This record gives sequence, structure tokens and C-alpha cells, in this order.
Amino acid sequence: MQSRAKIMGHAVHPLLIVFPLGLLSTAVIFDIIYLFSDRPSFALAAAYAMAGGIVGGLIAAVFGLIDWTGIESGTRAKRIGAVHGLGNVLVVALFAVSWLLRTGGDQWQPGVLAMVFSFAGLALAGFTGWLGGELVERLGVGVDEGANADSPSSLSHMPAGHTPAHVRH
Repeated sequence: MQSRAKIMGHAVHPLLIVFPLGLLSTAVIFDIIYLFSDRPSFALAAAYAMAGGIVGGLIAAVFGLIDWTGIESGTRAKRIGAVHGLGNVLVVALFAVSWLLRTGGDQWQPGVLAMVFSFAGLALAGFTGWLGGELVERLGVGVDEGANADSPSSLSHMPAGHTPAHVRH
């Protein structure tokens, strides 16, 4: 099953997920540094990274939903995709709660509950990320039909199963 939303021949959803995943992970790293250093600048950096990750996650979710609608009903891939997508919505919600809990403070310093929500969000993101890998690597969702090690560039407008003449043996 090919992706329904593409840009320059590549699926949009996997291009976008690296931003929220990186930003939300970085927010947790900043929280941990803040815990050990007690420096407010790390709490503020975590809040900014979290805000960007939340917005990025919502944008990536739109393209994930578009791709999910193209998966055949009644398949394992459809079920895994639903758990992956709903799990990631929960990830964004956990981080949004964590972010909101920080807004009352003078310098965005997180309390224990704010950190619990962000750490839980990151743990869940690890699981939902694994599910995304299962969808692509095991179930072939988003992979061009006929894809192989000698497929032409997506910019060539040739199908993935086409082997260029200079590569044929």
C-alpha cells in the first residue's frame, strides 16, 4: 500500500514525525537536566521544545490519518495503524497536559506531575514508534509496490519495480 499523501515521491507522514519525536524527546532530556541542575533555563527550553513538538505532532497526525484511510479494512495493518494513531494522539495529549501544568509558574518550572506526564508521553511514544516501524517494515504500509534495492529514484516518475537498463545483469 502506497502512501496517499506524498511530496516529491515520498510519503509526508514519515517526513514529519521526526520533528515532534525529536522535540518531545529533547524536552524530556531538558527536564532531566533541570532536575539535576536546578537551572530554570532548562525548564524554559523544555517548555519551548514541548510546544513545538505538540504542534508538529498534530500536523504529522493529519497526514498519518490520510494514509491510514488507505489501508484495507479488516487487516492487521488497519488495527495496528489505529492503535499507532490513537496512541500518538495520547502522546500529544500527555505532553500538552505537561505543558499546561508548567504555565502557572514564573519561569515554566515543571512540578512533579508535569514531569510524570512528559515522561509517560515519551515512554508511550517509544511504543507507538515501534508500531509505526511494524506498519512499514513488517506490513509494508507506505512502501511502493515493487520496491527493491535497484529501484529508480522517486523523482524519475518510473515505478519502483522498474529496473534501469544500466543496472540489469
